[in-house]
Amino acid sequence: MAAQRFKALGLISGTSMDGIDAAIIDTDGERVYGFNGALTHPYPDAVRTELLAVARDPVKAETPLVELEAAVTQANADAVKAVLAQSGIALSAIDIIGMHGQTILHRPERRYTRQLGSGEALSQMLGRDVVAGFRLADVAAGGQGAPFAPLYHAALAADLGRPVAVLNLGGVGNVTYLGTDLITAFDTGPASAMIDDWVGKHLGVAYDADGAIAAKGKVDAAALGRLMDNPYFAAPAPKSLDRNDFPITPVEGLGVEDGAATLTRFTAKSVSASLPHLPGAPNRWLVTGGGRLNGTMMRMLHEELGVPVDPVEAVDWRGDSLEAECFGFLAVRSLLGQPLSLPTTTGVPQPLTGGILFRAKSAA
Repeated sequence: MAAQRFKALGLISGTSMDGIDAAIIDTDGERVYGFNGALTHPYPDAVRTELLAVARDPVKAETPLVELEAAVTQANADAVKAVLAQSGIALSAIDIIGMHGQTILHRPERRYTRQLGSGEALSQMLGRDVVAGFRLADVAAGGQGAPFAPLYHAALAADLGRPVAVLNLGGVGNVTYLGTDLITAFDTGPASAMIDDWVGKHLGVAYDADGAIAAKGKVDAAALGRLMDNPYFAAPAPKSLDRNDFPITPVEGLGVEDGAATLTRFTAKSVSASLPHLPGAPNRWLVTGGGRLNGTMMRMLHEELGVPVDPVEAVDWRGDSLEAECFGFLAVRSLLGQPLSLPTTTGVPQPLTGGILFRAKSAA
């Protein structure tokens, strides 16, 4: 008997906090059978500014934040409507929505993680069932609560040669190692967040487009050494990071271009520092997230890793929407009671399902 297929809509806003990624897939929770619409719906400027400020203030990040959470929920609802309009799919055709929410504080050592966005409110606004709170059960059970994409990476890579590594470069970097019968995953270190903060502070731009700023600079070896002098890199996996776990102080005093170059090399070097924690050396790295569009970063990754480093589009995946697709996929797995995380991906004691299902009380 064929497994039931679902049309799932996934939503996530990453640590860069630039907007909400939305994507629609057809899946049974094991394989992916079709890709539909996908887009990024920007946050209103005022909402992004407030989210960034809250994420930098751990004390405030644990306060109620009722109005900000409502704004995040509304932005998710708007993203749903936008991706449906783009794809020509009716809301009634969506079987399940997976909403990750906006992470503002992640402290797994305290068994605490917080993502803004109300699954209950979203389900009532749209009249569709919503799964939210994906990381809560994992963290409560002693897991790292991240990364959560490995099982989706494995589903996408079912027909690829092994071993292969999938590297997601958002605000924070994380790697999924796919061996013949083993999945290992953990956060590698900062990816784009520190670079974004640096160029935003000095030039007022959101990010270093194509690594053009870094390409004009020179890596400061002393500053790079201070950045790499962090116990995180020697810590065993699984392990995870918050966006602000690494201070930017080692590059303060450098010129804008040299600082960007140094931080970009730091990202590449932190990825190479992950190699001792992998079961084996990948023969290929597939890169997703915004970092894959940074030519300077991709060049530095190839220099550090010494094997092919390609954007995921090389194997016909959608790099701009992969994380959103993932939470549609995980929403289906949550509905079916299947694991979302493993001991080798988050350090949770045993394969663990999760997510909280919010049933819609009325049709939209």
